[in-house]
Amino acid sequence: MRYLTKKHLSRRTVLRGAGVAIGLPLLESMIPAGMRRASAAGVRPVRLGFVYIPHGAVMSRFTPAGEGRGFTLGPILESLEPHRERFNIVSGLKLAAAYVGGSSAAENHSRSSKCWLTCMPDGTGPSPASADQIAARHIGQDTPLPSLELALEAGSSISYATPKTPLPMEVNPRVVFERLFGDGSTPEERAARQRQLSSLLDAVIGEVASLERNLPAADRERMDRYLSDIRELERRLALAADSPLAELDVPDKPGGVPSDFEEHAALMFDLLAIAWAADLTRVSTFLIARELSNRVYPKSGVSEGFHNCSHHSEVPANIDRLAQLNVYHTRTTIAYLLEKLATTPDGDGTLLDHSLLLYGSGMSNPNQHDHVPLPMIVAGGAAGRVRGGRHIRMPEGTPAANLLLAMLHKADVPVESFADSTGVIEI
Repeated sequence: MRYLTKKHLSRRTVLRGAGVAIGLPLLESMIPAGMRRASAAGVRPVRLGFVYIPHGAVMSRFTPAGEGRGFTLGPILESLEPHRERFNIVSGLKLAAAYVGGSSAAENHSRSSKCWLTCMPDGTGPSPASADQIAARHIGQDTPLPSLELALEAGSSISYATPKTPLPMEVNPRVVFERLFGDGSTPEERAARQRQLSSLLDAVIGEVASLERNLPAADRERMDRYLSDIRELERRLALAADSPLAELDVPDKPGGVPSDFEEHAALMFDLLAIAWAADLTRVSTFLIARELSNRVYPKSGVSEGFHNCSHHSEVPANIDRLAQLNVYHTRTTIAYLLEKLATTPDGDGTLLDHSLLLYGSGMSNPNQHDHVPLPMIVAGGAAGRVRGGRHIRMPEGTPAANLLLAMLHKADVPVESFADSTGVIEI
């Protein structure tokens, strides 16, 4: 462990012991005296996140009534009301690239997710990678993981390192945990530690006590909360690994993945929050489900498969069921994540203050396979660079790339254009 001065703790400080290395959240002690106000923005980088939900939405119940600050949330987004001042709804956007190619249902769906962050047909054209990977090359090089790709269902990706190279998205929370906080031991040693239910933190407990003796009260409290969050994640991961599902020989279903959708989602979002808090990564993509997924969500009250439900044939009762599923997904995914980020301290603010998240889909009305107007929400303060609480209604057909370019600029990614962008949306 290394200190720059008695009052300045290195941002790269880690706790080490028995092969374990655990990063720390941003503490006030990591900001040099005299610079805590002037250079706070430099110490607190913007984190970028992109969360994808397939099969579009019932747009009449997603799009708010009213524009600017005087808008009323539709029923699909009502669970976001507590964070109203920290997000903007951007309507009128079009994903033109998703219209290029074959006309089959499978091709329409696959393009929706594949083009969402590239905005180019089949990942080709002048854009060398998806927006998240362009960001990772500029703001992800000072962290252990340039980017983190997570999913709740395997079989697809929204992140592209090159036009033809999709990055694998990890669905197993235990694998993610070991990637973030892995002890570097052999697989046999890790298995033995798991059987003993030993905590990664036990190996560094001596350093924790030594470190906390030199921290001010506010930082000690933040450290305690951070370490408690890691212990809680370990406990929940152990329970997931011991579940009956983990013992079944299910193809393509990694052990340790909770069978309950909400538990799985919460675990993965909590891992993302800790990765951001510890500055292990600053860029992440998150796939809630793959296109054409027919997964059933029993707790939503809808017994029909997701994809089947999305093809409502314009029948009012069927539209009601899809809207009910949209409400459920909003509440259990992006609403949960915003609350987690808003209650996680980061410097003199929260992770939500210092992040910028895009939540949305590459499809609008799934019954028609439309790709305009897209359901899109931008959340987070981007370290004071984004003002929330607005419905930004753009002219219908505005390239979705304009929003992605705006997000890249807010994160100090030096690109003049992106894919088919024609300008920058003021967010």
